[in-house]
Amino acid sequence: MAKLNNDILLNELTDGVLRLTLNDDQRRNALSVDMLSQITDALASAANDTSVRVIVLAASGPVFCAGHDLKEMTAARKEQDGGEAFFEQLFETCASVMQIIVRHPKPIIAEVGGVATAAGCQLVASCDLAIAAESAQFATPGVNIGLFCSTPMVALSRNVSHKHAMEMLLLGEMLNAEKALEIGLINRVVPKSELTQVTTSIAGTIAAKSSKTVAIGKRAFYEQAEMSLADAYIYTSKIMAKNMLSEDAEEGIDSFLSKRPPMWHNT
Repeated sequence: MAKLNNDILLNELTDGVLRLTLNDDQRRNALSVDMLSQITDALASAANDTSVRVIVLAASGPVFCAGHDLKEMTAARKEQDGGEAFFEQLFETCASVMQIIVRHPKPIIAEVGGVATAAGCQLVASCDLAIAAESAQFATPGVNIGLFCSTPMVALSRNVSHKHAMEMLLLGEMLNAEKALEIGLINRVVPKSELTQVTTSIAGTIAAKSSKTVAIGKRAFYEQAEMSLADAYIYTSKIMAKNMLSEDAEEGIDSFLSKRPPMWHNT
């Protein structure tokens, strides 16, 4: 397994699936400045790596991600400006990471084996898919400490209904995995012992498809979601017409009609 700087982010590539593991258990896998930087670098590298077809974002220890590093943020208050410049840069960087995930050409799956709170919950919501262990828990508890989870609400409100999002944001209470599944925050709940196996299987299924087609579809999904109904249909109609001209669409349709497995060109 390859390791990135300081061992706080591990990476392993197997059969087209890149597994990135948050590995800062001492800080509850917090999205510290260093962690955000390493996630940014890893995702940037994977974007143009043709050997990477799907990304799994996992974590070591009992906490998937506790959000921002409150000790790091508290230390910044000693600066002359009370930490304002640091706070602005931190939240802008975190917002950038979440947008990188959404705009990334490769599907990104969150494998949640533990607690995901605040920006950690935002991280889960930002991923394309999320598979969780039965023991996983989710919360946006900032309201409890006087710091409303305003940036996490962006991803949260785009993945669950507004009523459920506001309930999480206003109450700041933990949700179990079954409730998270019910409101649409995650896709599946599985026994902890089967979590990696199930996530890897799903990632492998996606990795076996045309990476070009998947990239087209992922981008179109998020683009059309921000449009009116009419504009969304105009946009996606053009996308499908262009998709039909690709080698993989031609190959996929021909293989289907010929009843044979497709041989993707990924173009």
